[in-house]
Amino acid sequence: VPAPGPAPAVPAPPGAVRHALCGTAQALVFLCYSLVLGMSTAWAYEWVAAGSGLLDVYVRSFLCGGIGFLAVCALPVAAKWILVGRWKPAEFPVWGAAYLRFWIVKTLLHANPMILFVGNPLYVLYLRALGARIGKNVTILTRTVPVCTDLVSIGSGTVIRKDAFLLGYRAHAGRVQTGRITLGRDVFIGEKTVLDIDTAMGDGAQLGHASALYRGQEIPAGARWHGSPAEPTQVDHVRVPPARCGTLRRAAFGLTSLLQLFFVYLPLAIGGIYMVFAEVPALSKRLDAETRVATAAEFVTDTLVVATALFFGGLVLGLAVLYTVPRLLRLAVRPDRVYPLYGFHYAAHRAVAALTNVHFFPWLFGDSSYIVPYLRGLGYDLNRVEQTGSNFGTEVQHETPFLVSVGSGTMVADGLSVMNAEFSSTSFRVSRAAIGAHNFLGNNIAYPAGAKTGDDCLLATKVMVPLDGEIREGVGLLGSPCFEIPRTVERDTRFDHLRTGAELRRNLAAKNRYNLRSMALHLVLRWLHTVVLTALALTSVDLYGTLGHVVIAGYLALTLVLTTLFHVLVERSLASFRRLRPRLCSIYDPYFWWHERLWKVPDRYLAVFNGTPFKALVWRLMGVRIGRRVFDDGCYITERTLTAIGDDCTLNAGSKIQCHSQEDGTFKSDHTTLGAGVTLGVGSHVHYGVTMGDGAVLAPDSFLMKGEEVPANAAWEGNPAAPSAN
Repeated sequence: VPAPGPAPAVPAPPGAVRHALCGTAQALVFLCYSLVLGMSTAWAYEWVAAGSGLLDVYVRSFLCGGIGFLAVCALPVAAKWILVGRWKPAEFPVWGAAYLRFWIVKTLLHANPMILFVGNPLYVLYLRALGARIGKNVTILTRTVPVCTDLVSIGSGTVIRKDAFLLGYRAHAGRVQTGRITLGRDVFIGEKTVLDIDTAMGDGAQLGHASALYRGQEIPAGARWHGSPAEPTQVDHVRVPPARCGTLRRAAFGLTSLLQLFFVYLPLAIGGIYMVFAEVPALSKRLDAETRVATAAEFVTDTLVVATALFFGGLVLGLAVLYTVPRLLRLAVRPDRVYPLYGFHYAAHRAVAALTNVHFFPWLFGDSSYIVPYLRGLGYDLNRVEQTGSNFGTEVQHETPFLVSVGSGTMVADGLSVMNAEFSSTSFRVSRAAIGAHNFLGNNIAYPAGAKTGDDCLLATKVMVPLDGEIREGVGLLGSPCFEIPRTVERDTRFDHLRTGAELRRNLAAKNRYNLRSMALHLVLRWLHTVVLTALALTSVDLYGTLGHVVIAGYLALTLVLTTLFHVLVERSLASFRRLRPRLCSIYDPYFWWHERLWKVPDRYLAVFNGTPFKALVWRLMGVRIGRRVFDDGCYITERTLTAIGDDCTLNAGSKIQCHSQEDGTFKSDHTTLGAGVTLGVGSHVHYGVTMGDGAVLAPDSFLMKGEEVPANAAWEGNPAAPSAN
């Protein structure tokens, strides 16, 4: 297997001046974008508000929404062709002029509303407009947008499942490298996969789930590979028969989607916003030039009323929709029946997946006993589940919740993706995915329907769940491709006496009470965040008559700043402004319950800072010991104060540093240290207790296990990671 690239010594620092200039330019770009967006929004609102009568308001909303949508979608295309032209295989340092142009295009793509059309033929057309060479009848389900589109070639009939990375670039030792990804006809790429630059797949080739192609790897035509790095296998990952799905059907589906957007969703959204501003007294009186300035008491009252109505009203409405609409739509899609893509059944299935994978409610109920009734109400078959207080984490997703079964006594960590829908380039089918009893599933696992695992299994973090062979029971599975390990070790059984009988009932009751307080606390904190943003919005409305359109631009920028500072303050306050210490304890230890509380602090706003010097600044505010000029393109760190990152490190998109582990009823945490100039590849995962020496490299999609020590300038790869053979 080709090595992920040479592992140089600590790279030459790019220089503090260039680093600062790039950050300044990025901030100015963001402010300019906010200004243009603010001015456009203000102009659109004023024009819609000038309408007379419901029909006139609808027509104006339709025109504003349509023009605005097309403009926002066209902006990344124009920016790409103007700033870059055609992407070519190249290499350039981060924080320079070439990188700034690259970052602008990448950021505009990620902020693009066309991401809502993933799984739609329109998305394929959009990628073609960006320069990608894509054949007919291609189905793309991943929301990870290719950036260097001219370097991505996809043959006809190819299927790319969700959570697949094929970016056309990677960062390595402080430099961005772009390279080709070439896919032939009728290729299949599974879920949670990574395709590095300079990779290829021949006609009819397959790459299984939880797998990766490293730089220089090529799958021959008709071959089936899996694993990280990928290797040959006999497993057929295309398990659904084809159906009739021609060009006319695809065109009709795309056109119908656009018509729904332009004639229904956008006018309702824009017209609805206008009606809110016109009918809600707290807002309408502020837009009236003749209304006196509100007193402080009136301002506070208006803020609390609007924020409370928005937050708790949205909460109730969300639950009502969540528990009704998907149950009606499920009637359109029968289990184990093959349907053609891009029809009513496909639309119903995609709607169910979108509605039932809303992040807020698993975040609220996860890591507690209350996630079980939530998922059961959603449609999961959990009738025989034994409560442990940590049955599921805060991140669990599925294709359909109505075909998921989980056995008694099973515990699931964060990042589970249940693959209970199968796709070809013309068809799809939903099938039941069943997880056995008394299993433990680690982090970031894709679990397919038809998995060959039964009861009493340990599925380790990032394991590739097998689809072939005998059903595994009473064993642990590790790696990609997976191999057997002991189900448990003596260290993890020391707390088993706390998980049975009267001791369990007493501990579970105490944990439930604590988790209930944590849920209430975080709901209040989210409401307070809504109050802060509402107060800022009302202030902006008050100042609109004086300062004009620039107020909206200021509101957008201040929203990001206040959101960041608010959540940083919340997290540090919950930790009493102290650093975490390594722990080994039971999940029924009050310390663990407190640690779970930290995991609930929202952090999705961090994605806005990816690829900028400000990401490292935010990590530093959160307690990460982080060096200078660190390039973070989308890394996630779970325990900030247990993590140390040296100067000039390169952290790629989708990488993760996780300073804890939970196996059955045992929780463990420890420090993780990255030396200067370390590179974490795309989708790589670093566990707790790890030390990486200066200049070390971890290849894409690799899993560096607990306690590993990577020497300076060494290159490690694989799942589990080991020294590179080359």
